[in-house]
Amino acid sequence: MKAQRGDSLNRIGTLQDDSTTVPPITVFRYHSSFSSSIKKHPVSAFFFIPCVGDRFLPNRCLMDLDKAHTLLTSKTPQFNTSSNFNQAYRQKLIENLSLDSQGRPFKIMVFRGSPKSSRKSIRFVDELRQEVAAIFEKDCKQTPYRCIPKGEKRVLDAPRLRNDYYSNIMSWGINNILAVALGPELYLWNSEDQAVHKLLQVRGGNDWPTSVTWSEDASTLAVGYMCSNLQLWDVESSKLIRSLQGHSGRIASTAWNGHILTSGSRDKSIINHDVRAANSLASCIKRHADEVCGLKWSTEGNRLASGGNENLLYIWEASKMSSSKFLHRLSDHCAAVKALAWCPYQNNVLASGGGLSDGCIKIWNTEKGICINNIETKAQICGLEWNRHHKEILSGHGYSIRENQNKLCLWRYPSMTKVGELGNHKSRIINLCQSPDGITVISAGADETLRFWDVFGPPTAGAGNSMVSDLQGLLSFRTSLLR
Repeated sequence: MKAQRGDSLNRIGTLQDDSTTVPPITVFRYHSSFSSSIKKHPVSAFFFIPCVGDRFLPNRCLMDLDKAHTLLTSKTPQFNTSSNFNQAYRQKLIENLSLDSQGRPFKIMVFRGSPKSSRKSIRFVDELRQEVAAIFEKDCKQTPYRCIPKGEKRVLDAPRLRNDYYSNIMSWGINNILAVALGPELYLWNSEDQAVHKLLQVRGGNDWPTSVTWSEDASTLAVGYMCSNLQLWDVESSKLIRSLQGHSGRIASTAWNGHILTSGSRDKSIINHDVRAANSLASCIKRHADEVCGLKWSTEGNRLASGGNENLLYIWEASKMSSSKFLHRLSDHCAAVKALAWCPYQNNVLASGGGLSDGCIKIWNTEKGICINNIETKAQICGLEWNRHHKEILSGHGYSIRENQNKLCLWRYPSMTKVGELGNHKSRIINLCQSPDGITVISAGADETLRFWDVFGPPTAGAGNSMVSDLQGLLSFRTSLLR
C-alpha cells in the first residue's frame, strides 16, 4: 500500500469513475525541504491552491489576466458597446466616477493641505449661513445706527406768536436766516451768529403777517397780511420792494416757483404773480369753494398742490394754470388740507395732512391721482416735512381727542410705520419748517416757543455722536428771547 501511494504521488494523472468525471487535479511533488521554505516564505503556501473555483477564491485559471490588467491601467475606460445606455449617460457616469466635485481627476492618497483652510464646504446649510452673514455685514456697514433725539437742541421764546391754524408764519431760507412773524412784527434770526433783527412792524390793531416765504435764492422775502396785502422785502437793505395786488381777503399761504410767486387767500382764489413784470398778475384761479390754506410747488416746478378749507386737494400743471384746468381733484380728506409736502426722492409723490376731523396723512401718486397710502394719526395735522437724508416724513400735530396731541411724529416711508415721537410743546404746533441742510426742523407752538430738533440728522456710527443726551435735553428747556 505504501508503495502504491508513493507511486500515485509521483505521477500526474486523472481519476475516473463510471458515473462522474472529475476534473484533472494538478498535484505537485512533495519535497522534504518544502516545510522549511514555508517557514521562511509563507507566501509559498499558495502553490497548493487548486485550479478549481471556490466560494471565496476565484478561478484564476479561467481569467483573462492580460485584459484585466489593460482595463485597470488604461487611462480611458472602455465600456461594452452592446450596452443599451446612451452616450450622454456614459459620459455622466465617467465624470462621476473619475472626477471630483471640482472637476479634477481623482488622485488617491494625494495631500491637498489642511482641510480647514482649503477644503470648500459642500453643505448647503454652511453656504447659506455664509451668504446670510455676508449680507448682514454689508447691511450693517451701509445702514449705520441712528437714534432719535430725546430733547430739543434749542428753544427760543416767541412772544405774541398767534394761535392760528391757517397761518404760515415761519420760513428758513438758504441764507440760513429764519423769518418768523410774532403778532404784528416780523423778525429775522441768523442761525450762524444768533443775531436777531426786526424787519417790520404793522401799524394798527387789525392787521398782521399771516404768511412768510423766502424766495429760492433767499434774496426776497414774501409777506402776506391779514388785510389782503402781499409785499416783497429786500432783507439786505431792509426795504420794501413792491406790493402785489389782486386779493380781497387774508393771504394765509404763499409759495415760490422761480420768478413766480403763488398766493392763496380767504377769497378762495389762487394768483400767480410774475415779480419781474410791472403788471405782476400772470393768472388767477377760482376753483376752491373756501379759503386756500395750503400751497406747495413740486421740486421741478411743473406741478402745484393747493389745499382748501372745504377739504379738497387740487393738483395743477404749471403749463395749464392760465386755463384754470386742474390735473386732479382729490376729495378723500374730511377736514381742511393745510399740510402739504412733495417727496424729495419721488417727484410724483405728494403727502397731505388733514385737520382735526380728519387726522390722516395721505400719500398720493400725482401721475394717476390715486392715494397709495393712508395713516390715521388721530390728531390735527399742522405741518409735514420730508427727511432728505433718510426715507422718512415728520408730522406736526395740534389738537387731538385721543393721542399725538402737540407731538412730532416720525414715520418711515413707504411703510408709514411710526419710528418715534417727540414733543415738549404745552400747546398745539402751528407750523413746521426745515433748515437748508435738511438736518434741523423747527416747530412753532401756540405756547409761544420755537423748538429746534435735530431729528433729520445723518447716520452716525454710535448712539452718542451729535445726538441730544438726557442731560442736554433737560438743559435745552432754558429759553432765550427771540427779540
